[in-house]
Amino acid sequence: MAEARSAMSEVSPKLADLTANVLFGDVWERPGLSKRDRSLITVATLVALYRTDQLRGHIRRALDNGVTKDEISEVITHMAFYSGWPTAANAVQVAKQVFESV
Repeated sequence: MAEARSAMSEVSPKLADLTANVLFGDVWERPGLSKRDRSLITVATLVALYRTDQLRGHIRRALDNGVTKDEISEVITHMAFYSGWPTAANAVQVAKQVFESV
């Protein structure tokens, strides 16, 4: 995620600012949902949208926020029926890489 932040700051400083201050500084800090719940929602959304670059970082964040590897596996399995088999099969590969790196 550090590389992505660095690239974003270099290419689009305003987007980097909005990401840091609005998305992670405000939205992720709102009291309506726990960070753990936000991580589950975000991982599911990124699986469904086939956004593997962002998925990698958000699986790490989900683990940091208390989501277990088994729960991430369940999210991926569940999403297979809503977003398609290829999105889930791809997410499995991303999750495997992340799980092996932590």
